[in-house]
Amino acid sequence: MKSQRLIRLMMVINAKKAFTVRELADEFGLSPRTITRDLRELSEVGFPIYTVQGRGGGYRLLRERMLPPIAFSENEAVAVFFACRSLQYFGSVPFDESAASAVHKFYHYLPDDAKGQIDRLRNRVVIWNPRRTMSAECLQTLLQAVMNDSVVTIDYKSDSGTTRREIQPVGLYANEGYWYCPAYCFLRRTYRLFRADRIVSARLNEAFPDRQDLSGRSVFEWIAPDLARFDPQCDLIVDLTEEGVRSLETNVWFGPHLHVREDGGGTVRMRIPVRKAAFFADLIWQLGKEARIVEPAEAVDYLKQKIEEVRRRYL
Repeated sequence: MKSQRLIRLMMVINAKKAFTVRELADEFGLSPRTITRDLRELSEVGFPIYTVQGRGGGYRLLRERMLPPIAFSENEAVAVFFACRSLQYFGSVPFDESAASAVHKFYHYLPDDAKGQIDRLRNRVVIWNPRRTMSAECLQTLLQAVMNDSVVTIDYKSDSGTTRREIQPVGLYANEGYWYCPAYCFLRRTYRLFRADRIVSARLNEAFPDRQDLSGRSVFEWIAPDLARFDPQCDLIVDLTEEGVRSLETNVWFGPHLHVREDGGGTVRMRIPVRKAAFFADLIWQLGKEARIVEPAEAVDYLKQKIEEVRRRYL
């Protein structure tokens, strides 16, 4: 069937990116005239190909490729729709306009009964995230750097002021509405975790030599084994009630380090940079009486000071 041939043609073109009519004619066992006509039809419906004139010419695929049709079951369609819709509660996402466009296209071409099922669930099934404000443009630059293993020049705002740095992102992940970027920092000569809303500006820096050993890392295992040489480490130990365990068991920071006792309570034991003791203490602070930091002393002292400041506000 012609429709099946066009779909297969789209898949082959996506894989090749550059090709001639003769190459496709030989691969499909068709005449060059038939292939040329098929390419014209694909172009008319928006498939992003263009001709290259002169010696070594032929056809090229634009950078943003168009994927061939994919068949979804009704349940799969509903799942994909709400997965994309869940992104609307983020202040920004690395693929902001693309996500909105994909949801619009997806919904528009669904059959009426599938649309009805989605409409009945709209505003009744919600995947909530706290809405934080950050630059979508910076997120898109970071995502592009992750895809290409590129270096990014950023202006980063921290407690000590704003500094310019060259970083090579390992990845991106979201937690509690914030986007985080673990990356190698060439200024500090080690790995750092950057919060995207503190990045004032970001641009790709193709002139800066990148590290070739980052491609094997992921957001689950981005910390270098020799990090302690640059960042003194300490043990964070937190005692939890049963309610505290429930609050932390799915937490991206503490969940993997949580040990549950028979009585339902538990303990978090993990290695953290000493300089980040206050950061982790603030995360535990949110649990109130359901958690107690045992170590390090820096975190305990920090929370005692915080408690005293709160107490004085109510005198």
